[in-house]
This record gives sequence, structure tokens and C-alpha cells, in this order.
Amino acid sequence: MTHRVVRTFDRPAADVVQALAGFGTATVSEAQGRRGLMGPFMRPIYQPVQVAGPAVTVLCQPGDNLMIHASIETCRPGDVLVVTTASESTDGMFGELLAVSCRAHGVAALVIDAGVRDTADLTKMQFPVWARAISAQGTVKATPGSVNVPIVCAGALVNPGDVIVADADGVVVVPRADAADVARLGRERVGREEQTRERLRSGELGLDFYGLRDKLKAMGVEYID
Repeated sequence: MTHRVVRTFDRPAADVVQALAGFGTATVSEAQGRRGLMGPFMRPIYQPVQVAGPAVTVLCQPGDNLMIHASIETCRPGDVLVVTTASESTDGMFGELLAVSCRAHGVAALVIDAGVRDTADLTKMQFPVWARAISAQGTVKATPGSVNVPIVCAGALVNPGDVIVADADGVVVVPRADAADVARLGRERVGREEQTRERLRSGELGLDFYGLRDKLKAMGVEYID
């Protein structure tokens, strides 16, 4: 297997990232056809927190954070490090010292399908992290991997330059080529939801304006007074 560090790749337009940052993960996922969500075990280490930015992808060996160190020099301000391992791991592969380095290079957040440590320090410095696990288990720097190659993180395909949107509900991946369309669809969805919200506030039943009574009838559901 060839290991590589890709230094340059195409990023989405800043205004598109900013637009997506205004939506929650649920809205973004729905806007792109309920696609792109990472597994629900990917949780933020503190709340409230919300971030959006281009992905810098990292493939590590379990229990080895060498490639996270290698990835930081490829980052630009606003990027999100997205880290996965060649096989499942919960070792604490990222901690306060790496966060200090990330912060110095403008990294906006970390998404890691493995473990993190020093969570009290990370919370104190307000460095956003979404992780599979929290673990004090230490790691080594001994095995090569790759940076800025396609990876699968928590069940979602991530290419370098895809947009990561993350909040208290989880993490969603928006393919770079689709990002502008998803931002537009997200705005349209938010507009429709506001209209629905007003109808619900007025006391109208979703059962009626979603046309669910006819659906229940077709399913053979009987009302008994």
C-alpha cells in the first residue's frame, strides 16, 4: 500500500461554507436526500457547539497518531480535521497538545472516529471535537498512513475539500461538488419549515396539513368514539 501526504486540494467557496454553517446537521442531511450523516456515536465533547468547514482527511493506524501530526501543515484556517483509522480504535489519539498545534494553524475543529483525551483541557480552550470515544489510553507515532485521500469516517465517505457540518446532533458530510446546491436547498427547507411552524403555532394539526388522515384510512386504521 502506498502512503501519501497530499498538500493541496480544491476547497469549496467560502460563502458556500458560511451558508451551510447557518443550518443544523438535520437540515443539511434532509436537504441532500438524507445522505452524508456519520454514525450517531460521533458526539461532541462539549455543548453548545457548531462548526462548518472544508475537510482535511487523515488515515491513521489504530493507536498511532503520527499522521495527525503530518496533516496539520496541510491545513488552512477554517479547515476541519477528519480522522479515521484502518481498523476500529477507541485509543486517545488526540489531546490538548495537538489541539494547541491545530489552533495555531487555524484548524476549526476535529472529527475523529477514534478516541480523544484531555477533554477538560479541550473544553477549557473551546476546541471543538466530535469523537467515537473518550479514552486516556496513550498512542504511538510509529506507523505511516495518508493525508488528504478519500476515507470512510464513522460510515460516511469523506473526500478532502468536502464540507463538514457538525453540531450537537452529530456530523454530516456535504460533497464539495454539491455544496452550493445543498446550501440553496437548505435555505428553501428552512423557509418551508417556518411556514409549517406558524401553522402548528396556530393550532393546526400536522395530521391534517400533511394529508395523514387519508394515509391512516388507506392503512385501515379505524377511529372509535
